[in-house]
Amino acid sequence: YDVPAIPSLPRRSPAESSIAQALVGASGVTLGQYGTVAVDVDRLDPAAPVATDLRRDNFVGFRTFLERASERRYDGPVKWQFVGPISVGVALRRAGADPEVAFAVAVRAVGAHLRVLSAAVSAALPTSPQLVVLDEPFVDGLMTRDFPIAPDQAIDLLSEAMAVLERRATIGVHCRGDTDVATLLESGPSVLSLPASTSLVPLAGYHDRFLRNGGWIAWGAVATEGPIGVASSRSWQQLAKVWCELVQRGCDPGLLRTQSLVTPESGLGTHGVEVAERLCASVRDVSRSLRSEAAAAKFVLGA
Repeated sequence: YDVPAIPSLPRRSPAESSIAQALVGASGVTLGQYGTVAVDVDRLDPAAPVATDLRRDNFVGFRTFLERASERRYDGPVKWQFVGPISVGVALRRAGADPEVAFAVAVRAVGAHLRVLSAAVSAALPTSPQLVVLDEPFVDGLMTRDFPIAPDQAIDLLSEAMAVLERRATIGVHCRGDTDVATLLESGPSVLSLPASTSLVPLAGYHDRFLRNGGWIAWGAVATEGPIGVASSRSWQQLAKVWCELVQRGCDPGLLRTQSLVTPESGLGTHGVEVAERLCASVRDVSRSLRSEAAAAKFVLGA
């Protein structure tokens, strides 16, 4: 990748799963022998300090990346991700916690970990700009009646977590294509990461406004679930189709081309090395096509 991503490796150990990473060190949370999370809802305490120990099994991928990058004297930008407070709160709610306690613990735990992880990146790679993406896999039900908190409260939680790093990193948010993107944008991310799906076309006005205000969009152009294709042509064609339809709905084609990143649709942590390498190669191929002036002009104009 042009911007290397610090990995989480849940296949190596369940302790590196997103929820386990977010809750480790929080009062009332214990981790089992194999990385499983156990929550004692009666001991959850939003006021209790959260301990972030990078020597734990939860952060092997994170610290190993920093060690290797430092050894190679890498000085370019790096991207890393962490699960967002909305999804952590939903996980605690599903474990039986009261909604008020669940989301208060979630935002405190996420914020505490973000501070320590970002400081560790700065210490190991002092000249490397950081792109931090908060992953919110559970916000697809944000606008439903049975979601445990109101949408405005959820957005406030996400904004609070982003504010922890606003002076140290560029902050983004990753969500699924069926999420209410318009509402999610109210949290104030600088980067919006989402699958390149035609379901986004009706929201062309929101995307165009986001780009005009200086935002960047990370397009999940390469599928990471289901059968994994070898060729990148289908991924490129899908991205081209989405962009053409967005331009037809009023999106600025120049901003689409210059303020976009190409990524896998989601993380690669559940795949083996061979499949992950193939996916990385596909992302690289799509990115090279995107950089081609002739190709870019062709699809954004619908020619």
